[in-house]
Parts: sequence; C-alpha cells; structure tokens
Amino acid sequence: MTTDTPARLLQLLSLLQTPREWPGGELSERLGVSRRTVRRDIDRLRELGYPVHATKGADGGYRLAAGKAMPPLVLDDEEAVAIAVGLRAGAGHAVEGVDEASVRALAKLEQVLPSRLRHRVATLQAATTAVAFGDGVRVAPETLTVMASAIAGQERLRFAYRAKDGTPSRRLTEPHRLVSTGRRWYLVAYDVDRDDWRTFRVDRVDEPFATGARFTPRELPTGDAAEYLRRSVRRRQETYAFEVTFAAPADLVAARLPRWFGTPEPLDRESCRLRGTASDSVEWLAVRLALAECDFTVHQPPELVAAVRDLGERLSRAANSPGT
Repeated sequence: MTTDTPARLLQLLSLLQTPREWPGGELSERLGVSRRTVRRDIDRLRELGYPVHATKGADGGYRLAAGKAMPPLVLDDEEAVAIAVGLRAGAGHAVEGVDEASVRALAKLEQVLPSRLRHRVATLQAATTAVAFGDGVRVAPETLTVMASAIAGQERLRFAYRAKDGTPSRRLTEPHRLVSTGRRWYLVAYDVDRDDWRTFRVDRVDEPFATGARFTPRELPTGDAAEYLRRSVRRRQETYAFEVTFAAPADLVAARLPRWFGTPEPLDRESCRLRGTASDSVEWLAVRLALAECDFTVHQPPELVAAVRDLGERLSRAANSPGT
C-alpha cells in the first residue's frame, strides 16, 4: 500500500501514461487504496493541470488525454532498467541510427537512476553478449555518456588516447559533438594543448572525465561536425571514388544509406545515381550498398565491382548449400 501521497500521485501518473483506460477498481488495487482515494488523487492531478478524462459506468474508467499541460515521463523500475539497457547496448556497438541524441538520453537517464537501478543495469549489461559489427570495435557506453554530459554542460574533457600506431597521450579538450558513422563513434573536439580542432576515435579513449572547467563553445571551421569528420578522415586515409546506379527513387535510396555516402542524383522517377568517395574497404562498402535492399549496378572502381560480384556469389552459395 502506498501511503505517501506524492509518491502515490507519481505512481498514478505512471499508470495513466500507458495507452489504455484504467477502471477505478484496478487503480485501487494497484495503488493499495480505496476507490474514494483514487478519485481524490484524480482530482489533485486535474488541479495540477493534467487532463485526466473519466468515463461513466459501473466501474468507471480513467485515461490521460492529450492537452496543453502534460506530465513529465514517469517510469517504473522495470521500464527504466529496460530503456537503459537498450540504450547502452545500442550505443556501445555504434549501431547505425543510434546517434548522439540517444547517447544524451542515456546520459540523462543514468544520471537520475537510483544506485540500486544503476547496479541492475550494469549487471544485465555484463550478462549479455552482442554481435560485433564491422571490425569488432566496441565502445563502452559509460565513455559515451561521460562525453555527452561534458558536451551538454560545456565542460572541458580530459582523457587518455591511443593513436593508430599505439602511441599513448593525454588530451585536454573542449568537446563539441559525438558523431556515429554506423561502425564507429568519433568525438569532434578542440584540443587545448595543440590549439586546434581534432577528431578522436572513441574506442581509443580511456579514462574520460569532465574537469568541471567551463568553456565558451568555439565555431567549427566547417560549421558541421559530420562534415568536419568526413574531411578529417579523408585527409588521413587514402580514398577512392565510386559510382553506383540504383533501380529505385532517389529519396528511397537516400533514406536507406548513411548521409556521408552523399546525395543520390535522380535519373528519372524510378532510378538514381550515387557518386561519392570512401575510405573503408571495398568489401564493407559492397555489404553496405546491398543493405539498401534495392537493385543496383556498380560502375566504378573495378575493385568494388569485383567485391560486389564476390559477395553475390558467396551469398548464392550459402543459400544453395545443403540444409538451407
């Protein structure tokens, strides 16, 4: 039985936020109070501006309707743990579509979780194993949440960093944005000691912590973190140009490919052409193009043509192998 009125009102809000109508008797059982108390609590919520609608009948029902004054999201323990575990799993493996907004949400959620629930989240996360993507690189969700919090709070961020050749260093930065390419997470930040902008692969970062020292955000040279990362990667790696035509509308193809692939150019209403540059392996690019689930033809480079052909033959053999 919930005897504390504020706690009971929060529990009542949590129940009413589910998309259903709650009979008064069921609310009474859930809250461990009389139906009269439920009616009083409903009146209190209405006085606070929450649009609780009631239906007449033998039992009567209540539901929270859309209105100008909606309550903050109230989650019970199980819901909070489920959301946190899901966000941590997605963020930790750089799944395409799970961008910085999701990481910020995870940072906010974990900040307000009581210690007992944080322990449950960590325990569940440790007990699960996810499939590795791409080259198997993984990122600790805790690293992402520390970075996201520092970005939101405009606090300088210090961390240990390993260069591509393994050379260690300590960095003091003014973090600007987190960017996901679908396979990896990158931090775009101003390096205080080097007095210049830098990009850092998050999987090479260790022991990040916000120093508490505030800074005034600087303006990126390109004005966009994703574009800055793209240019930075191109400067450091050998790139190659590719050209592909799709037997599908340009807007459909654009919705199914990462933005950094470029913008498909309509050829007609049912086909488009995509030209761009890439620095990843041609094998990975072949797989990513296939995931668009549209018929396509590769025109260049020859290495990508061969990679697509090999991929198709491999998949065909797998589909025709005994037992399939």
